[in-house]
Amino acid sequence: MILSVASGKGGTGKTTVATALALSMGQDVQLLDCDVEEPNAHIFIRAEMDRSIRVCTPVPEIDKDKCDFCGKCQEVCAFNAIAVLKEDVLVFRELCHGCGSCSFLCPRGAIREVDKEIGCVEMGTLKIGARDTLRFVHGKLDVGQAMSPPLIRAVKEYQDNTSSVIIDVPPGTSCPAIEAMRGSDFCLLVTEPTPFGLYDLTLAVEALRKLGIPFGVIVNRSGLGDAEVEDYCRKESIPILMRIPFKREIAVAYSEGISIIEAMPEYRAEFRRLFEDIRTG
Repeated sequence: MILSVASGKGGTGKTTVATALALSMGQDVQLLDCDVEEPNAHIFIRAEMDRSIRVCTPVPEIDKDKCDFCGKCQEVCAFNAIAVLKEDVLVFRELCHGCGSCSFLCPRGAIREVDKEIGCVEMGTLKIGARDTLRFVHGKLDVGQAMSPPLIRAVKEYQDNTSSVIIDVPPGTSCPAIEAMRGSDFCLLVTEPTPFGLYDLTLAVEALRKLGIPFGVIVNRSGLGDAEVEDYCRKESIPILMRIPFKREIAVAYSEGISIIEAMPEYRAEFRRLFEDIRTG
């Protein structure tokens, strides 16, 4: 089963939930941290990292001896990464998504693709219990790089679909989040009972409905704020699968890089039950 953990906004507790699930399942599990612009699951997992792979994405390079400046490459580029002038072609590498349309459709064969390094994928393991292993993969986008979806796809290339997989999704509902959630069997949306939490939850719900991915909600910091999130979920028939109370002990543990189930072991059974309910439901 592939379970993604997402949120409409940052800071709702998405990584808290994803790491707690991975550490509490009592079986071999794989955790993918696809929040490659700011990965932080490793702070709580503390896996022994033993492999690092540089990741590249293809970008166009123009052979001006062959180019007749016809403008076809500019026409087919959906991301405005190429501008054709009278006697020059400008390539904006930061805007390129590496789709390959320009090189494939160039009538003069004047475009070839070259690799541009964008970051790395790192892998490691952590023993959980006497017999079980948590396999951990995360991506780190290089400083200054604008396109994270290619690195997210690189992380997901190491996804083991024969075991239980948990994906820590980038916050929001833009391209990085969609790329990370794509292909999931179920998505947990972590929110908070505030006006900001509600607004961004509605955006995430709309995105998941368009993707056709089943989902449920976890309300973090329950007891703080108002009841608007609960009312919205009731009105939209969205199941609230868990409520995590607003407690100082949880916040202190998080600030020290300690998982909620390490700080408060009684939650281990709650997260295990949550996963089993999703898997069997």
